[in-house]
Amino acid sequence: MGGAAVDEGPSGVKAPDGGWGWAVLFGCFVITGFSYAFPKAVSVFFKELMREFGIGYSDTAWISSILLAMLYGTGPLCSVCVNRFGCRPVMLVGGLFAALGMVAASFCRSIIQVYLTTGVITGLGLALNFQPSLIMLNRYFSKRRPLANGLAAAGSPVFLCALSPLGQVLQDHYGWRGGFLILGGLLLNCCVCAALMRPLLAPRPSGGPQPSRQPRRLLDLSVFRDPGFVVYAVAASIMVLGLFVPPVFVVSYAKDLGVPDTKAAFLLTILGFIDIFARPTAGFITGLQKVRPYSVYLFSFAMFFNGFTDLTGSTASDYGGLVVFCIFFGISYGMVGALQFEVLMAIVGTEKFSSAIGLVLLMEAVAVLIGPPSGGKLLDATCVYKYVFILAGAEVLASSLVLLLGNVCLGKRRQAALPPAEDKLHQPPADLRVDSQEVEHFLKAEPEKNGEVVHTPETSV
Repeated sequence: MGGAAVDEGPSGVKAPDGGWGWAVLFGCFVITGFSYAFPKAVSVFFKELMREFGIGYSDTAWISSILLAMLYGTGPLCSVCVNRFGCRPVMLVGGLFAALGMVAASFCRSIIQVYLTTGVITGLGLALNFQPSLIMLNRYFSKRRPLANGLAAAGSPVFLCALSPLGQVLQDHYGWRGGFLILGGLLLNCCVCAALMRPLLAPRPSGGPQPSRQPRRLLDLSVFRDPGFVVYAVAASIMVLGLFVPPVFVVSYAKDLGVPDTKAAFLLTILGFIDIFARPTAGFITGLQKVRPYSVYLFSFAMFFNGFTDLTGSTASDYGGLVVFCIFFGISYGMVGALQFEVLMAIVGTEKFSSAIGLVLLMEAVAVLIGPPSGGKLLDATCVYKYVFILAGAEVLASSLVLLLGNVCLGKRRQAALPPAEDKLHQPPADLRVDSQEVEHFLKAEPEKNGEVVHTPETSV
C-alpha cells in the first residue's frame, strides 16, 4: 500500500472476471450509490434550508451543483493521486473527507458555510472514492465488464430509493442539522469499501524477483489525440448540462403542486426503483456479442431517450403525470448511467482509462456547475417548472446528436482510409524470407510477453 506501483494494474495480469472481483464490484456499487444519489437526496432538505437562511431555489440548487462539480472537476487530481499512491489509500482518505464534510455542515450558520462543507469537502471525498473504484472495476473485469458496469451503476438508484425517504424521516425527527450529522456517519462506510479494493499483483516468476515495471505518467494527455475520445468528451459535457436537473427539481415541483412532502419525496424512490432494473439490463444487453460493437450508438440513443422524456415531462400538471415522468426518466437515466463509462473504457483502453476518466470529468465539471443553478435561475424568473424541464431536455437531445453525428463522420473517414491499408496488409513483400535462425531469435526475444493482456476495444469511435 502507498507506493506508485501498488495499484498500477500490471499488464501481465489477466482480468479475473470474477473471484475477488465480486467484492470489488460490491464496493464500487456502494461508492457509486453514495456519489450519485447524495446530490439528489440532499434536495429533500432544500425547503428547510430556504426557510432557515431566507434564500431562493437557485441558492439551494448550488449545494447539489457544487457536490457534482467537485465529483467531476477533481478528476485529474484523482488520476494523479491514484497513479501515485494507488486506489486503496486514496479511497480511505476520501471516505474520511466525505464524512467530515457532512458532520461539519450540521453546525453551519450560513449557506456559504454549507457550500464549503457539504459541497466542497464532501464532494471532494466522494470524488476520491468514485474514480478509483471505477478504475479497480475496469482492472478486475474484461469479458464481463458491461454487466459489471451495469451492476455497479445500479448502486445509484438503490441508494436513491433509500436515502431520499431516509432524509425526509431524519428531517422530520431531527431537523436538517441532525439529518446531516447522521448522513455523515453513514458516509464512513466508504472507508469499508476502500478496504475491499485489493490491488492485482503480477505473478512472481519462479526462482527470480518480480519483474520491474515501467514508470507511468501521472496524467496522460495523449488521449486527446484520439478523435473518438474528443467527440465523447464534448458530447458528455453537453449532456450533463441537463442530465441532473430533473431529479434535483422534481420533488420541489411536486410540492409546488400541493403534494405532501412525504409523497413528493416518494417520486425519487419511484425513479430509483425503475433505475435499479434499467442499469443491469442495459449492461447485460450491451455485453451481448452482437450488440457490444455498437454500444456507442446505443449510448447515443439512451441520451436521446432521456432528453425526449424531459420534454414530455414538462407537460405534467398533477402527481400522476410526475409519476409517469419518473418511470420513463428512470429507464432512460439508467441506460445512460450503465453505458457512459463502459463506452469510455472501450474507446481509450485499460492503460489510459485512469487519465481519460479524470480529464472527461474535468470537462464535464463546468457544465455540472452551471446546470442546476441555471435551472433555478430560470425558475426564479418565471416560476414555471415547465421551462426548466424543456431546457434540460433540449441540452440532452443536443448531446445525443453530437455523439451520433460525430461517430458517423469518424466511421466514414475510417472506411475511406481502410481499403489502402488492407491492400498493404495483404501484399507480402516479394523478397520475404524467414529462416530458422530468425524464428529462433523471435521466440527467444518474446517469452516475457506470454500471458500479457493486450487491450483491443470492442467499441471504437
